[in-house]
Amino acid sequence: MKREFLITGDGSLTIHLPEWNEQYHSKHGALAEAQHVFIESGLHHFIGKENPKTVSILEIGFGTGLNAFLTLLFCSDRNIDITYTGVEAYPVMADEIEKLNYAQLTEVSATLFKDLHNTPWEVPAEITNSFQLTKQKKFFSEINNEEEFDIIYFDAFGPRVQPDLWTEEIFSKMYSALKPGGVLVTYSAKGSVRRAMQAMGFTVERLPGPPGKREMLRGSKIP
Repeated sequence: MKREFLITGDGSLTIHLPEWNEQYHSKHGALAEAQHVFIESGLHHFIGKENPKTVSILEIGFGTGLNAFLTLLFCSDRNIDITYTGVEAYPVMADEIEKLNYAQLTEVSATLFKDLHNTPWEVPAEITNSFQLTKQKKFFSEINNEEEFDIIYFDAFGPRVQPDLWTEEIFSKMYSALKPGGVLVTYSAKGSVRRAMQAMGFTVERLPGPPGKREMLRGSKIP
């Protein structure tokens, strides 16, 4: 499938798939979307609610590594240890990673961003003293964790192009993977997505969306 680079609304790059008319991040701002949906509405919300010393995160769609990178930066000056698992069936190529400008825009050493991608798959790796990453190359349907994660970043390609990733079956796996009190956040606010989450047991909130989107969803696993 043909892949192109697109400059999004905040100057950050994303990868565009012309055949699907879909991209890895919002065309209105890749950094802004990731910061709003996953960091502020997911990680920051959970930390404020639980005040934990350790947080375990599952990302559905590791992709460019942007969400993992921003999570690492968010917790770098906080006394919080992160265990991060990123699931991706089709990893982004090394030459594509080289072109992404997230480190430059966040004024952080590019080495730190590259470390996320240079670590081997299937093996836990310490990126920093407080950030451990495990990348898993597999399909989302193969996830069978039980009460292992505090937060799920659900960042799959949209339901318009991959509806099979937004079904009750997938959200049942997500609900099982969350610890009681855990949360799942996603950029999608589609009604069918909200209903699928609710059917599997999530308590779902509609929240203000990132730039270019009116709403997003956050699901909680109530203890």
